[in-house]
Amino acid sequence: MMTQQCRPSGKIRGKKPPPGECNQENDSDCCKEGKLYTTYKCSPPVSSHTKAWLTLNGFEAGQDGGAPSECDNKYHSDDTPVVALSTGWFNRKSRCLNNITITANGRSVVAMVVDECDSTMGCDSDHDYQPPCDDNIVDASRAVWKALGIPSDQWGGIDITWTDA
Repeated sequence: MMTQQCRPSGKIRGKKPPPGECNQENDSDCCKEGKLYTTYKCSPPVSSHTKAWLTLNGFEAGQDGGAPSECDNKYHSDDTPVVALSTGWFNRKSRCLNNITITANGRSVVAMVVDECDSTMGCDSDHDYQPPCDDNIVDASRAVWKALGIPSDQWGGIDITWTDA
């Protein structure tokens, strides 16, 4: 079976973040001056076992997630299983406040979609001077990583599958 690929939609050129403006919590990357970053308006199709890359994000005020969550304009506790999805999967808020099931490490966890991991923009103040997300990101709170039983020294990025709950 051929899997549909999501093709890049463009590139943006990195700008050097003003001093102290890029939040590097949870090993977040900062944009590099002049580097080209790929952007995506789509994500791979969702199936019963959609492959993705799980990353760690802070959803509380002042953390690397930046502004309040796009779905409800609120911050969320890192002890709550919440996620941000790449732009294509976020699909113009169509998954807002819906649950997805994330599977990795022989375990599953249900998490609520509260935000977008922007694949179309980045390297500006709205995005904490971080590059655009790839097209296959599930950006998750600490609670998701804990529920999956992943040792905290391995938090940051792992292969997962997910589906709508």
